Amino acid sequence: MVTDRKNILQYQYTVHEYKHKLLDFNKNTRDLPLNMSMPMSITLFLLPLLYFQLSSSSSSSLTMGSSLSVENPHHILISPNAIFSAGFLAIGDNAYSFAIWFTEPHFHSPTSVTWMANRDQPVNGKSSKLSLTNDGNMVLIDAALNIAWSSNTASSAPVELHLKDDGNLVLRHLQGTVLWQSFDFPTDTLVPGQPLTRYTQLVSSRSESNHSSGFYKFFFDDDNVLGLHYDGPDVSSSYWPQPWLISWDAGRTNFNSSRIGVLNSMGLFSSTDNFTFVTSDYGTVLQRRLKVDCDGNVRVYSRNNVLQKWYVSWQAISSGCISHGICGTNSFCTYVPKSGRKCLCLPGHRLKNHSDWSQGCEPLFQLTCHRNESMFLEIRNVEFYGYDNHYVEVSNYSACENLCLQDCSCKGFQHSYSDDKPFYRCYTKTQLLNGRRSPVFQGATYLRFPKSNSFSHKEHASEPLYDHVCSVQLQRDYIKSQGNHFVKIFLWFSTALGAFEVICFVLIWCLVRTRQKSNVDREGYHLAETGFRKYSYSELKKATKGFSEEIGRGAGGVVYKGILSDERHAAIKRLNEAEQGEGEFLAEVSIIGRLNHMNLIQMWGYCAEGKHRLLVYEYMENGSLAQNLSSNTLDWSKRYNIALGTARVLAYLHEECLEWILHCDIKPQNILLDANYQPKVADFGLSKLLKRGNKLSNSSISMIRGTRGYIAPEWVFNLPITSKVDVYSYGIVVLEMVTGKSTTRSIHDDEERYDGRVVEWVREKKGNSSNSYWVEEIIAPDIGADYDHRKMEILCTVALNCVMEDRDSRPTMSQVVEMLQ
Repeated sequence: MVTDRKNILQYQYTVHEYKHKLLDFNKNTRDLPLNMSMPMSITLFLLPLLYFQLSSSSSSSLTMGSSLSVENPHHILISPNAIFSAGFLAIGDNAYSFAIWFTEPHFHSPTSVTWMANRDQPVNGKSSKLSLTNDGNMVLIDAALNIAWSSNTASSAPVELHLKDDGNLVLRHLQGTVLWQSFDFPTDTLVPGQPLTRYTQLVSSRSESNHSSGFYKFFFDDDNVLGLHYDGPDVSSSYWPQPWLISWDAGRTNFNSSRIGVLNSMGLFSSTDNFTFVTSDYGTVLQRRLKVDCDGNVRVYSRNNVLQKWYVSWQAISSGCISHGICGTNSFCTYVPKSGRKCLCLPGHRLKNHSDWSQGCEPLFQLTCHRNESMFLEIRNVEFYGYDNHYVEVSNYSACENLCLQDCSCKGFQHSYSDDKPFYRCYTKTQLLNGRRSPVFQGATYLRFPKSNSFSHKEHASEPLYDHVCSVQLQRDYIKSQGNHFVKIFLWFSTALGAFEVICFVLIWCLVRTRQKSNVDREGYHLAETGFRKYSYSELKKATKGFSEEIGRGAGGVVYKGILSDERHAAIKRLNEAEQGEGEFLAEVSIIGRLNHMNLIQMWGYCAEGKHRLLVYEYMENGSLAQNLSSNTLDWSKRYNIALGTARVLAYLHEECLEWILHCDIKPQNILLDANYQPKVADFGLSKLLKRGNKLSNSSISMIRGTRGYIAPEWVFNLPITSKVDVYSYGIVVLEMVTGKSTTRSIHDDEERYDGRVVEWVREKKGNSSNSYWVEEIIAPDIGADYDHRKMEILCTVALNCVMEDRDSRPTMSQVVEMLQ
């Protein structure tokens, strides 16, 4: 199907382009002698081709009751000037989005998409269609008859969907009244004449191959200033214009209320905050597009016509490492003009995900609060923007070092020289984000790590550099002057026409061959945004050696250890067999695909073959929290960090996802620990997905979900289920971590003659006003006496608040994170 669409479009647009060149050639050769005019044979050759092109070209409009099918390569809207096209675009393995793009000679790899309807929810390559219903609504329906996208319009009068010459897809009444237009809902691109307003924003793609929403946004902020912002999975910040400058120093003004920015076809951009620029090829009417790229930079791309390549005619950021979040936490960016931008982990850290640098690096060591056990490694010319816990305007090195050692949360400090004032400044860092190496930076970052580890400068320099997925170079030579050299034009045209005849013959032959081939019906479909790999059952059976090494078991299935073909260690969960189709199974799996958090287990793939349903996860070296609690391997600081990390990821699930997600089964067995004992929540088999537009309260869950001892009272008393059920389970887990006692068994205290469960037992200890050492009495013996009394008391108090009988009395998970931090 893709081949058909590519060939037809390439044929149509090539003919269209040469038709215009033919007209231009005739204009330039009117005064030539007869023997230099166009041969009659060439004209006769082109006539049937032009007729074919005109007769088979797609329409620019769609009428009520009509549809565009993903399976029909002819179902494409083309603007009257043939510059823009709209239709289904392949963005992954059997995953499609409805999009608008500049006409391209190579349809199979368009680089000029200007708008997408369903960038975050692609549809199947079978049976999906875009329909203009009889009630005036435009809907995109996938193979399962689900509405992936809608214009949410209605009209009793006749309407049509029309692709205009400027690239605006308009739903309008026949007399011209506009009901909906794509210009009002941009994705990552503006075309000439399309305004960026206070109600719109540009959001980058996740990568050059993944068109789903990324982390970089271009919009007018609350001060009416147009800027670039990083909105990552954990943190957010502004970085252009330079955030430390007030608007006047940056050449902007915030005394405006209209908030409008527009690029014209001549190459001029102007906005109401006094920001104006012209492209390097300004003054010529060209095809142009302004785009927020996946590397966090805004660029204008230009070209003269469909046969030319796009080139960069303007970009907001000239330095390669200004964008925030480009390399993730515990790493820094370095830019080499010849090879481009690179990312590098800090010494003593390793990359979390080799295919995604935005996730950053993780430490290979564990810091302690004892200042005598820490030392610092100097990393010259490297700075980290933001997340300063302390700032001292005038400070020597020793004072800055001591300031960091006094703070348990300090991961390092930055000591830099000021150009405008002859002294050094000190910045202590709680997080190492937005790092970059710059030769003009007069200073260094000093990384804190335990004395038991040693990392030399040699080891630091020898670590591998990884290319970032986005790499765009600014082209300096743009449009060259052209003279009317008729002989050269004629020779060029003759050569091109000969090549064109050959191409036409090849394309027609390919069309015939393609139609003779039968289309293979691929079972199921793969959601592009998940990025999962589909494994065969035989692959996973071989990886687990016939499912021989069991490492976990639950109500949903059994988990086995396996080694994949690429030699990665994996945890492979074999779900209980059920009569469930692959589409339904993938819909459930896609819940995990929408999530991205450092404390969530990473899913690598799945298997849906016959009745077999398997999930492939990253393997956690230290097993589950339950295993570690029984083996006495966790000191107080590890337990505290586990509680904090788990709280962070639950706050993310409840409040920061595109959809709200209730895990519904928080327990020690579902909290896994990596090599550094960082927690990763797993097992979403019982999770409940709630749409963001709905309230969190959801009484429609009929079946009790969870594990005895960790379920909230709402389940038992048939009360509305909210995110507070996860809060309750979290509190139980924390109490179990602190006390070392099981929540499902009675506790017998001989000294006080008390027989009850752990929650009541801890409350009794705390409730005794004469007992000022209640924390010492409930601490698990294997923790020992060497712990931070203040932090453990906070942790216990938070846990008791989480297990209140009244759900409204429990804190939210974001409040829990604030209290623990």
